[in-house]
Amino acid sequence: MRIINIVCEADCRRLDSFVSDNSGLTRSHVQKLIEAGAVTVDGNTAKKASSDVKQDSAVVVTLPDEVELNIPAQDIPLDIVYEDADLAVINKQQGLTVHPANGVYTDTLVNALLYRIKDLSGINGVLRPGIVHRLDKDTSGLLVIAKNDFAHVELQKQIQSKQCRRIYMALLEGVVKEDSGIVNKPIGRSFTDRKKMDIVPDGRNAETHFEVVERFSKYTLVRFELKTGRTHQIRVHAAKCMLHPVVGDKTYGYKNCRFNLGGQLLHAQTLMFTHPTTGEYMSFSSPLPDYFQRVLTVLKNKT
Repeated sequence: MRIINIVCEADCRRLDSFVSDNSGLTRSHVQKLIEAGAVTVDGNTAKKASSDVKQDSAVVVTLPDEVELNIPAQDIPLDIVYEDADLAVINKQQGLTVHPANGVYTDTLVNALLYRIKDLSGINGVLRPGIVHRLDKDTSGLLVIAKNDFAHVELQKQIQSKQCRRIYMALLEGVVKEDSGIVNKPIGRSFTDRKKMDIVPDGRNAETHFEVVERFSKYTLVRFELKTGRTHQIRVHAAKCMLHPVVGDKTYGYKNCRFNLGGQLLHAQTLMFTHPTTGEYMSFSSPLPDYFQRVLTVLKNKT
């Protein structure tokens, strides 16, 4: 294992930011280390990534030994919308997990990337090469992949500073009364089911903007924009705060769905960011998948 020792020279508002700025680790990596109990402040195990760090505090980060893993390249169908020397934009299909985890090392987006793209950033290790942000397995749509560490860091900064825009389309159960709004409720692991996320008092800040696109008799088509990127954020905010879960979401919504779906009707439709090397503002849009369109056609015909 590797030990990183850092002394805080001035008061700092957030532990994860301080460690990231002084270690070369990404902020998301630091947050996972804190969750795993691998970060101490003045000898005490850190509990929260958002904790303040005081001047002269001694911060110790314990990095576990890297495990040699063989992540195979696989010829999995992949829709590459754009690619250059620094990055690629992928239109991910529903049902494809983004990266290996929990002992499963095949049939993911990473396996497909290793087959088609020679160089990928190594910041997130062998399990998540090139992965800047994620989509749930059963969420379709756009995400950006970094092909080198510089691009990875710059793109991640844009996400954290809300300069990168991520807009989704979702069909929700029931009729949403408000035309638009903002959900700002903290998200963390559920106390009753650790595989789920929930609205918890000490969770991480999560902000989602929404706007109604079209109402049907029992459903609502809604445009969402993420201002933060928490696990299952739109799905949790829709179900727990708006009380209108995403259609097809068996984890947070209804177990039975009138439509024959392979997952939730949630699609990352638009992705906008500044190119890390050229400075060009880039915008990408992906049409709704056929199965999503078919459901909307049924609803419109009934209306």
